Amino acid sequence: MINRARQICSFLIGTALCAVLLWGCADTGRTLPSATGSIYEMLVVIDKAEWEAQSGAKIKEVMAADMPCLPQMESYFSLTQCSPQLFDNFLMPTRNILYVDINPERYTSAKIRYARNQWSKPQAVCFVQSPNWDEFNELFNKQAENIRNWFVREELTRQGKFYQGYQTTETKKATEKRFGIDIRIPEDYLLVRDTADLVWCVNDGGSLRRDLIIWSYPYLSHDQLCLDSLLSKRNEILGKNIVGSIQGTYMGTEYKHFPPIFTPISINDNWCAEVRGLWKMQGGEAMGGPFVQHTRIDELSHRLITAEVFIFAPGQKKRNPLRQAEAILYTIKLPQEINQLKEVKVSQPTQ
Repeated sequence: MINRARQICSFLIGTALCAVLLWGCADTGRTLPSATGSIYEMLVVIDKAEWEAQSGAKIKEVMAADMPCLPQMESYFSLTQCSPQLFDNFLMPTRNILYVDINPERYTSAKIRYARNQWSKPQAVCFVQSPNWDEFNELFNKQAENIRNWFVREELTRQGKFYQGYQTTETKKATEKRFGIDIRIPEDYLLVRDTADLVWCVNDGGSLRRDLIIWSYPYLSHDQLCLDSLLSKRNEILGKNIVGSIQGTYMGTEYKHFPPIFTPISINDNWCAEVRGLWKMQGGEAMGGPFVQHTRIDELSHRLITAEVFIFAPGQKKRNPLRQAEAILYTIKLPQEINQLKEVKVSQPTQ
């Protein structure tokens, strides 16, 4: 009887330990639900009274500001407000959440915390935590654009990861051969031109058209990386390679109504010149739309590699399709990033 009791006791203890271990594994490796909502939509968790007052006004001013260099007004993010007490399991999986947490008992100073995949996947959450509204407003006023840029990059990164499983082999091989780069190009982009220093592919299967074009040229000085020089090269390359259906028309850049914007950014911890603007057909044909261009330094071959996406979507909203195309640019890895060779270094501009 004693042995039998010991066996039963050992069995129960072992079962309990297994249950604890299994529970711990399940908690650590929990399966998150899929994120809900469309791209570039954001849920703002904030008291309704403050949403309609100073704090909410600043959030709307920055997060829902008009994107630059679009032919019509479209915001960075489409915003929806929810009070903290109404933020429940139904809303937690939202793909982008700005959570304003005001609690004098929990916080002694205002701070920002970023989180990925907090309640769903893929998800981006920014917590702005403060003991009071005055400190929240002071911090948010300083960091609002950084917060917005973080959400934008999170969306671009997600889109780039999505392309990983849906790539076109032909165009990918062409870019690798011509420029030595690695890039994720979606399978619905078809190769239309492949020359010694230029690769061009097009996605025109739906109601709008997306183009991706990449070219390279020798890197001689930092002067080539200013806005005027980049646009001059753009007009030269695209004016020669992209012509309209009417004889004498060709691709150009819009300067008058929406001047292009130059922004130095970082990709894979390397310097990149971003140019954002509007393209148009010169010579009389009424066609145009937005473009985004990245120019980076190929340190191994001492050349500049420019990759540009532009879209043509008359009568349609352009924010989301442009951002989806723009995400391709962030997937590019230069030869030195692929090979991780550091013997050859080219000094980079300090703009």
